[in-house]
Amino acid sequence: MSTFVISKRYNGDYKFVFASRKGKTIFTSIACKHKSDCESMILAIKENMALFAFTKVRKASNKYFFRLSKDGLVLANSRKFSTELMLQKGIDEIITYAHKAEILDFSENDFAFSDDSAVFEEGAQ
Repeated sequence: MSTFVISKRYNGDYKFVFASRKGKTIFTSIACKHKSDCESMILAIKENMALFAFTKVRKASNKYFFRLSKDGLVLANSRKFSTELMLQKGIDEIITYAHKAEILDFSENDFAFSDDSAVFEEGAQ
């Protein structure tokens, strides 16, 4: 299942990524001062993808990426794709699965897995 993953940047701002069903990041949002801004953008994407535009860009290095925008404001940039076909597959993944994608929030902890190795060591004895 595709997922939106909210996390914190090193400077304290929030961001989210949209990851494919295979776990590969398709796009990363702009920096947000508040987690609620990320949540609002995710809900808007999930509820009405038709309001958003995909602008395809080809770099001089022959890599492709897209910008996701709404009302002219760029909200996210995709990863780089090696071909235009792969770029289109990334966009299709968003259009097809974003509305039912899971939302994961890793913004509260610095690490997804705590360092409770002592608990595992006790159980192994």
